[in-house]
Amino acid sequence: MQLELARVRYRFREPQETAHGVLHTREVIEVALSAEDGLTGRGEAAPLESYDGVSIEQAERALRAYAPALSEPAGPPGTILDRCRTVADLPQALAAVDMALWDLAGKRAGKPVCELLAERPARGVPVNATVALSSLDGAVAAARDAARAGYRTIKLKVGLGDDLERVRAVRDAIGPEVALRLDANGAWSAEQAASVLDAIGGFALELVEEPVRGLEETALLRQRVPVRIALDESSSLAGALTARVADAISLKISRTAGIGGLLAAASLVRASGAEAYISSTFDGPLGIAAALHAAAALAPLPPCGLATLELFDGEASPFPVIEGAITVPRTPGLGV
Repeated sequence: MQLELARVRYRFREPQETAHGVLHTREVIEVALSAEDGLTGRGEAAPLESYDGVSIEQAERALRAYAPALSEPAGPPGTILDRCRTVADLPQALAAVDMALWDLAGKRAGKPVCELLAERPARGVPVNATVALSSLDGAVAAARDAARAGYRTIKLKVGLGDDLERVRAVRDAIGPEVALRLDANGAWSAEQAASVLDAIGGFALELVEEPVRGLEETALLRQRVPVRIALDESSSLAGALTARVADAISLKISRTAGIGGLLAAASLVRASGAEAYISSTFDGPLGIAAALHAAAALAPLPPCGLATLELFDGEASPFPVIEGAITVPRTPGLGV
């Protein structure tokens, strides 16, 4: 197969502020694998250095190094990805190849990828709105607009200062019927997290994502607070998926090396007794499509963090959110 790469840059409508820093733009690498039968599969590498420590340059180098392995005869299922992993075991780059291979498989079978993954995949995936604006007024307005648009779950970025007032104001804006999820991106120490969560526990929180960093700190905090805790960044640590230190784990296509890796990770999480759900690292359309197909195969899931394309400026999302859910693409392959 022939490999082609193209960098694509998106600009956010509003700067997205997280504990990792402020994001003004998002760059991904789109991958095209052209096969001898004339079909092309597409995928996406979406490292986010401030989040996962992997630069766009690292991902591109790994993808270019895969070219010889991709040009060899395919062999048994899984062989291509295994050959690439031997060259460079970088999940963000492997995810792009994995997506492209699933896209090819779906096009050859004349089916959407989700129908290759499950006998009865879900038709739609419930999603949360993400509010990552630093100003209190901006966050309140964004949350209120999302609730009015039909979202039933709002994820609010915290760890940005004055968290108590931020959560109180957003809860007042969205009312009691909309679920409120917090994401601290590991910004708090254990003592800070316990203090903040004790103070805001009365605001009917669905869960708090990555309030602290590390498995030991998470386990200790979970014993101290009455709020459900989810892992995000710490889920990449050795043994995290089966550590039983959290109530839920956020999984990402990029971090799990693609659709196959994400499904395997979800199985481990569920076997441990925790919930799995899927989130975006501000991925492009191909990454979101792959995550939607995986989510459809894993359904039912809690609301997933996949409604992020609408945060980009000048981009009409191919996956509109209707009443808090995204319809899974039904055309062959990934559907992008």
